[in-house]
Amino acid sequence: MSSKERLIAAIDGKDVDHTPLYAWCFGFCPPEQLRWTRNGKERTYWYTMRLEHIHTLPQEWDVFDDFERVKRWLGLGIDDIIDVSFPWGMHPDVKVKYREEDNLQCCFYETPEGVITQKIRKTDEVIPDGWVIQPERPKLFEDFNLPRSEKFPVGSSDDLKAIKYLLYPPSKDKIDDYKERVGLIKEFTSKFPVAVQGWSAFGMDAVIWLMGVQNAIVSAMTEPEFFQELVEAVYKFDVMRTKNMIDIGGIDIIVQRGWYSSTDFWSPQIFRKYVVPNLKKLAEIVHQAGLRFGYVMTTGVMTFIDDLIDAGVDLLYFADPEQEHFDISELKIKTSGKITIAGGISTSLTLNREDAKTVKEKTGEVLKKMGKRRFILSPVDALFPDTPYKNVEAMIDGWREFK
Repeated sequence: MSSKERLIAAIDGKDVDHTPLYAWCFGFCPPEQLRWTRNGKERTYWYTMRLEHIHTLPQEWDVFDDFERVKRWLGLGIDDIIDVSFPWGMHPDVKVKYREEDNLQCCFYETPEGVITQKIRKTDEVIPDGWVIQPERPKLFEDFNLPRSEKFPVGSSDDLKAIKYLLYPPSKDKIDDYKERVGLIKEFTSKFPVAVQGWSAFGMDAVIWLMGVQNAIVSAMTEPEFFQELVEAVYKFDVMRTKNMIDIGGIDIIVQRGWYSSTDFWSPQIFRKYVVPNLKKLAEIVHQAGLRFGYVMTTGVMTFIDDLIDAGVDLLYFADPEQEHFDISELKIKTSGKITIAGGISTSLTLNREDAKTVKEKTGEVLKKMGKRRFILSPVDALFPDTPYKNVEAMIDGWREFK
């Protein structure tokens, strides 16, 4: 089977020649023999184009680097996926003004329905090599914003009409650039058949970025009408990006982020009220197009797995039994073959901390428990700049022995 055939079969619950091993990269530092040079610069760290709209990378990275990463992973015998993220824009009548105030990055989005203000502290801390960095100017959606924001874009119902001007379809130029990239990917995957994964939905992650964690949680409980309207605005934005991706084509899997949609943030009641209904509708859109629907949830998996199954999720990223303190075989029993699980190995607790022998043993244990159906072995939730390659090798060795 090709890598694409194997991963799609695993997601569909069909037989595979062996359990897939897939590791997406968030600044992973490979050994010198796996690196390459482009434009006179060595690619010391590996990333994915999923990150392009919501993170600022410390080095150059483009779709051709994705292609090189794929070839090297496939050369080691493991699977890979090409990620794409659909762009967005602002209404043409929006005017953006920027200035710095006492070490604050301030953006003022002047819309026909009022001004959206965003203020973020410029912290200038030393970032270790390979990790994403704070952008020079604020982005609307960016993880760096959360602990540094003095003023989030949405503070009350007064901002709802204006924020919709910032959740807008991309310009023709951006769409043309995206189409060109998809064309390059189609050409590449005709020679190196790997799955293509589209990241088109932010869900509750966007709500958190727009409001901040504390403000969002309080609003969900005390201002349900306002909160629901913001959730629906984000859902409409997600649908726009998803349908554009589907129409342009070249995608096998559509994924919605859910890093900020777990029990770390929301009670089961709030999750089922504000997340599940739109998740189900988006899954239906994806399935009608004949594609698979993935969802990211790294904590709270055992609490919400039944909800995700009922919503129509085909693939769950990422189950971490060590972080969550559960036996992964319990998850296999609970899912009853209704959803494919990706995960099983904790990056922070196993790959980054244990010796190679222990990593290899734990990899084998997970594979024996999960078997070859509806499971993708995957480090949770990425390989990072501080993930030692010797332990990645040990994981691969443990996987090879099992397969």
